[in-house]
Amino acid sequence: MTAYADTIARAPKTLTELEQRLLLKASGEHRDGFRDHVIFSLAMGTALREHEIVALDIGDVFDADGKARRRIQLRVFKRSSDEPALQEVVLPDGVRAKLDKLYRWKKRSGESLGTSAPVFVSRRGNRLSLRQLRHAFKVWQQRAGFERSFCFHALRHTACSNLYRRTRDIRLTQRFARHKSMLTTSIYAHPSDEDLVRSVRDLPC
Repeated sequence: MTAYADTIARAPKTLTELEQRLLLKASGEHRDGFRDHVIFSLAMGTALREHEIVALDIGDVFDADGKARRRIQLRVFKRSSDEPALQEVVLPDGVRAKLDKLYRWKKRSGESLGTSAPVFVSRRGNRLSLRQLRHAFKVWQQRAGFERSFCFHALRHTACSNLYRRTRDIRLTQRFARHKSMLTTSIYAHPSDEDLVRSVRDLPC
């Protein structure tokens, strides 16, 4: 089997459209879940990795007026070489609106809004850890009524799969995922069960 065929054969585990809606609905309906709701939206709207999300500072995400930027220049990201090229992500309008709301909430709550302060903090006011992020994701899956469990990285897979299905553009998806090789991105071209259902639903028979 070629490397390409082997890559194509390993379809990533992604959330269905229903699971995505349930996750955002469950976290969005609870006041205490708003931080996590923003994190999940950010992950699904940008394909950021978990360590990239927790590393975000106020100055990375917001301008001097407290408005979410259109583009975020990453300081922390997965490095494939000793001297990697700079990486940035583009924020969807919906994610920017939620981040603006988060900024206002942090301001009212008295959280630090200095440029080097973390965007996402724990209940104790410290930078959210990977362990805490993973635990929160597990809790919200249970509250959303998921019948199967996912690791946080599945949100990145879901984001990339969503973009590919929306555009059918593998090169655009490669840039979105910030992959060095298009071969890596090709896993998102793998048809899902939902793709199959949509395709056969109206077949003449």
